Amino acid sequence: MKTMNFSPIIIGTMRWGIWGANHSIKDVQKLIEVSIQENLTTFDHADIYGDYTTEKLFGDAFSKMNVNREDVQFISKCGIEIPCSNRNYSVKSYNYSKEHILTSVEKSLENLQTDYLDVLLLHRPSPLMNPSEITETFGILREQKKVRHFGVSNFSPSQFELINDAFPIITNQVEISLNHTDAFYDGTLDHMMLKNLQPMAWSVMGNYFTEKSEENERIKKVLENLCQKYNAEENQILLAFILKHPAGILPVIGTSRVENIIKFRESLNINLEHQDWFKLLQAKNGNEIK
Repeated sequence: MKTMNFSPIIIGTMRWGIWGANHSIKDVQKLIEVSIQENLTTFDHADIYGDYTTEKLFGDAFSKMNVNREDVQFISKCGIEIPCSNRNYSVKSYNYSKEHILTSVEKSLENLQTDYLDVLLLHRPSPLMNPSEITETFGILREQKKVRHFGVSNFSPSQFELINDAFPIITNQVEISLNHTDAFYDGTLDHMMLKNLQPMAWSVMGNYFTEKSEENERIKKVLENLCQKYNAEENQILLAFILKHPAGILPVIGTSRVENIIKFRESLNINLEHQDWFKLLQAKNGNEIK
C-alpha cells in the first residue's frame, strides 16, 4: 500500500469556526499546537466550512505560529456552492468548472496563507462534472505547484475512475463509522485496496454520541465491556474499530477540543482483537453476520 505522507489520524477543522465552537485565533493556535505535539500534523479543510470563513480563521492562527509549513499538511476541498451571507448563490449546487476550481484554490491559498495545498479533494460528485475539464484543471494546478496531490470525497469507485483514468488521484474521503459501514460492502474500500491507496474517513464517531436508538443501545453494551478490557474510553474504541481495517483508513476526527485530540491519538495504541471487532459489528447490525 502506498502510504501517504500524512499523520495516521487527520485533524478536521469543520467545527472550529462558526459552524461549531466559534473558536478565537488563540483557541485555534492551541488546537494546532497540541495536534503537532501529538504528531498529528495533517489538517483537513473545505472552502465552505463556516460559510467560507473557517479557512481564514485557521490561516490567521497558523501564520502567527513558529511552525515550518513543510512539517504539516493541508487538505482542502472545493466544488460545493452553498447560499450564505458570504456567497451570492441562489441554490445549493456543485460546480467543477475550470474557472470555479481555480478560483476556489486561489481563495483557499489566500485564506490559509500558504503557497500550496498538499491535497485538493473534489467535495462531492456532481451529475454535471466533466472529467476532461477537471483533469485539465488539475494539470494546471500541479504545473503551477499550487497543489501537490489530488483526490475526491464521497465518490463511488466508478466516479473515482472517471477522474483517475486520465489523471492520478490518491484518495477518496468517505463516511465511515461503526454506525455507517456501507464502505465495507459497497466496493469503496475494496477499490482503494485494489488501487493500493489509502482512503480517508469522515464522521468517524457516527451518530453514537448524538442520537438515541436501539442500535446505539446495543453498541453501548458491548462498548462497556471493551472499555474495561482495553482501559479505554468509548470514543477511543470506536476509532480503533476503523483503524483495524486492512485498507489503512486515515480517520478525520472532527473535534474542537484539545483533550479529545490527545485521547484520539491514544487510540493508535489499541489493537482490537478479532472477536471484539466482530462483537461491535454484530451490535451495530443487531444480529450475527451471515
